[in-house]
Amino acid sequence: MTAEGERKEHESGLPGILGIIDSGLSRFESFALAVGVLLMAFNTVANVVGRFIFQHSLFFSEELNRILIILITFAGISYAARHGRHIRMSAIYDGLSPRIRKILMIIIAAITALSMFALCYFAVGYIQKVASSGRVLPSLQIPVYWIFLWVPVGFFVTGVQYALTAYKNIIEDDIYLSTHVLEGYDESEVEV
Repeated sequence: MTAEGERKEHESGLPGILGIIDSGLSRFESFALAVGVLLMAFNTVANVVGRFIFQHSLFFSEELNRILIILITFAGISYAARHGRHIRMSAIYDGLSPRIRKILMIIIAAITALSMFALCYFAVGYIQKVASSGRVLPSLQIPVYWIFLWVPVGFFVTGVQYALTAYKNIIEDDIYLSTHVLEGYDESEVEV
């Protein structure tokens, strides 16, 4: 991807400080997902090569992949929300007038944002509980709660993304599934 293409990929349609925050979150999500997937692939290949060629597998490989799965999952929910790739149940919604759909989209995005912030709060409480237990991973010898640190981060960033989507729908005339994606269906989508 060219530098210009990368800039457009992370460019926000929101004004002022919200646009800066949105662009920063976009870069963070992309970086976390790319690094997580590459590290998982490298770790898995290295473990397979070690096991079959050298008869020794990497003792920490399973734990590292577990950590990376959590990272990818919770960075991925925000990325999916940003690109309007979340699951939609739209049979009734699609039959409504544009004005009602816009109001409903604002309500849906706001409630989803609040839900994500609530889940973030509960995840922090859970991490505190796990941290107080003092457990460590057997191979890596790092505290177990460290692997869960991505959970509240993912929920928080997803909540911010949905809050920005609600705001975008308030300030714009069109209906947005996310700050970057207008409501509608792609030409490539096929009805079954």
